[in-house]
Amino acid sequence: MESKKKDTAILLMHCPDQPGIIAVITEFINANGGNIVYLDQYVDKFNGIFYMRVEWDLENLIIPREKLSEYFQILYGQRYQLTYKLSFSNKRQRMAIFVSKMSHCLYDILARYIAGEWAVDIPVIVSNHPDLQIVAEQFNIPFEVFPINRDNKAEMEARELELLERYEIDFIVLARYMQILSDEMIKRYPHHIINIHHSFLPAFVGAKPYHAAYERGVKLIGATSHYVTADLDAGPIIEQDIVRITHKDTIDDLIKKGRDLEKIVLSRAVEKHIQRKVLAYNNKTVVFS
Repeated sequence: MESKKKDTAILLMHCPDQPGIIAVITEFINANGGNIVYLDQYVDKFNGIFYMRVEWDLENLIIPREKLSEYFQILYGQRYQLTYKLSFSNKRQRMAIFVSKMSHCLYDILARYIAGEWAVDIPVIVSNHPDLQIVAEQFNIPFEVFPINRDNKAEMEARELELLERYEIDFIVLARYMQILSDEMIKRYPHHIINIHHSFLPAFVGAKPYHAAYERGVKLIGATSHYVTADLDAGPIIEQDIVRITHKDTIDDLIKKGRDLEKIVLSRAVEKHIQRKVLAYNNKTVVFS
């Protein structure tokens, strides 16, 4: 019989590096009945910033969970210049998937979702084309089409935002969604929109990067998953990987290998976000193990 997973609190934090910060936080948790089940920390010595992720069991905690954030703010927020996010493992995040016409990333995400690999809900799939509706129907997930063009972009995005609010979406995954999001959309979900693209940028831009890479005779191709910011394809990187290429590989081989890599890298990034193991600071990320 599968044991019930314990309810835990998760603290993601950063602050100016200073002596004793780990002891202060862990002592607070232990003194109030929390049992620490995970702790990982990192010090950026160049910039003098301390990062930490700590997770603890709530079963015997004497502080009500709704008061925890207030306690951290009062006791440590100003004193240590603490920036933090507190969340709870029993609160399943709600993920919206945005797609266009390519299905490889979508199928990989949905396969993991149906297999129960991720503690996440997917209440809706959004697209600017109707092509992948059949995929959504296979997995019994609502599929909403917003046919965006230059003339109606503001109206369509406003309707998308209303939809996301109605479904109480926590974060968005762009699974090869071939539209540039507006600044307004990005501002509504800061560091909560995950994108995937090939890693040829900026050398091979345009619609056919694999063709350009083939002509150049590249020996490596890659994929990058990152949070979306107003700077196109320049947000904080969550996950990357590469695969080797030889002169024997055709353009079709490059495309196939590239797409395989894209879906794997995107799913790794999504998993880290779901696990609340990504801390974004300025334009970089700390991804905890």
